[in-house]
Amino acid sequence: MTLIEITKDKFDVELEIAYATANNFTGKALYKKPKCFLNETAAELLRESIRLADQLDLRIKIFDAFRPLEVQQALWDDTPDPEFISNPEDGAVPHCRGAAVDLNLLDSDGNELDMGTRFDEFDIKSHHGNTDISPEQQRNRHILMGIMTTAGWDFYRNEWWHYQLFEPRKYAALTDKEAESGML
Repeated sequence: MTLIEITKDKFDVELEIAYATANNFTGKALYKKPKCFLNETAAELLRESIRLADQLDLRIKIFDAFRPLEVQQALWDDTPDPEFISNPEDGAVPHCRGAAVDLNLLDSDGNELDMGTRFDEFDIKSHHGNTDISPEQQRNRHILMGIMTTAGWDFYRNEWWHYQLFEPRKYAALTDKEAESGML
């Protein structure tokens, strides 16, 4: 499987790769470098998402995409909450297959749209369809979901920020070593 690097220059997105810094729920940097990768199919859908967002004068900001199995294990070990973290042992790890992206939308001034919670806020308020947030926040989530599902992505009901390919298990899950040894 080939992974495509997602860069600002090639994809016109903003990148804030959360797990390359300590600014994430673990409080530790888990990636060696703040880089972003998706498999070829996901990269194509991302391009369509970008095009659709642009029609609304919006841009995309990515927090995470491909995640090596070792990092998924570290996330699970830190917070073994199956509502928000996939246990790598069960095989349901779309990030480890380059088949998932965590993101938000930016307005024309470069500000993130208010979605009612932060990225990676493990709370029921992060669920799609939660009405305990303001109407504007609900609207922003619906705009994001509309863009992403129209582009061909599936969503995870517990996380407004997470979108993945349908049938992600048809792609191989990769370790950091496999990704670095020519898969990229």
